[in-house]
Amino acid sequence: MIEDNIINQETSERTVLVGLVTQQQSQAKVEEYLDELAFLATTAGAEPEARFIQKMDYPNPRTYVGKGKLEEIQKYVEDNDIGLVIFDDDLSPKQVANIERELKVKILDRTSLILDIFAKRAQTATARTQVELAQYQYLLPRLTRLWTHLERQRGGIGMRGPGETQIETDRRIILDKISRLKEELRHIDRQKSIQRKNRGKLTRVALVGYTNVGKSTIMNLLSKSEVFAENKLFATLDTTVRKVIIDNLPFLLTDTVGFIRKLPTHLVDSFKSTLDEVREADLLVHVVDVSHPGFEEQIAVVDKTLADVCGPNKKPMILVFNKIDAFRYTPKDEDDLTPKTRENISLEEFKQTWMAKMNNNCVFISAKDRINIDALKELLYEKAREIHAERFPYNDFLFQKYDQDYADTDTDFGTDLPTDTSSDSSGL
Repeated sequence: MIEDNIINQETSERTVLVGLVTQQQSQAKVEEYLDELAFLATTAGAEPEARFIQKMDYPNPRTYVGKGKLEEIQKYVEDNDIGLVIFDDDLSPKQVANIERELKVKILDRTSLILDIFAKRAQTATARTQVELAQYQYLLPRLTRLWTHLERQRGGIGMRGPGETQIETDRRIILDKISRLKEELRHIDRQKSIQRKNRGKLTRVALVGYTNVGKSTIMNLLSKSEVFAENKLFATLDTTVRKVIIDNLPFLLTDTVGFIRKLPTHLVDSFKSTLDEVREADLLVHVVDVSHPGFEEQIAVVDKTLADVCGPNKKPMILVFNKIDAFRYTPKDEDDLTPKTRENISLEEFKQTWMAKMNNNCVFISAKDRINIDALKELLYEKAREIHAERFPYNDFLFQKYDQDYADTDTDFGTDLPTDTSSDSSGL
């Protein structure tokens, strides 16, 4: 019986997804957001069965969607044995309570789903502490719906005191936990700061980008390491630092977890120790999935998050357009006079455009098929060398090429020296 229960808990939950088309979000944009939400749900272990989209000027303050759409969702849930409904936007505690009352199934919003994935993926003590803090901060304003049977609104003799007391007690317990977790993270911040100082004055390069764009695969290629990489959102949570040598130039390469649209503010606040890795980097390598139809918006999301993290001082950056092996486009017919869309632009046209925008500070590669990796190493070498030369102007000998005797050795990049400085922290 116990084994049956364990199996049932590990099986995927059947779910439906819900989104809104508003004045700020077009139909196409909502479809794209729901595609990403479906990927998040799959990463969390759910099985998206259907999606419901409604056009409204603004979300219903009571049930997010309209009454008719909610009844449509309810009928589908009952007819298809659905146990979970996920909404693409954040829901208020009142909305969650009302929707649960109508649908009688578990309700999640985008933030709670992301927090669940982070909790599932967190492996180290630091990562678990950061996720726990974010979860409590998310839970705090939602305490009232956990005690609906004791709320003051019910009224009646004997019902005014206990409900209020219980909520206040729970709030006090959670506030105490938040305070304790923040103190633990302050201690972690001090430890990580000491670790970063102990790394000396080596150039620090950080891989940043949207989630699931191939940062960990690139990390493995450059450092000859085995950082976990998988075709799932947030496959990597724990920040990893490796020493890399290209030609005769050593530097530290950091792999962090990816950013995402509608990123919960609780995660940004609680993951400060990891964001410090990005903030203190000398060079940022922004990895982009060029095969994704909305990669330009993903670039904008990452740039905005980096601006929030690093402040107004922009850091040197190169763009690495990954997954060129998966790039697809549809050429326009000669008699088609309509303007070109994203699907009608070839990879070569994209290359010319972005090379001009970035003053050639970008490269197009396929980490999976190892296409154009040498060009990536050359660009990294040039940028890291500029930083190193500025820091150590008299160390010109470090930039001399190896003698021919060493030209065939396997030391052009990566190192097997015991320089693993993997962080316990998680990233965004």
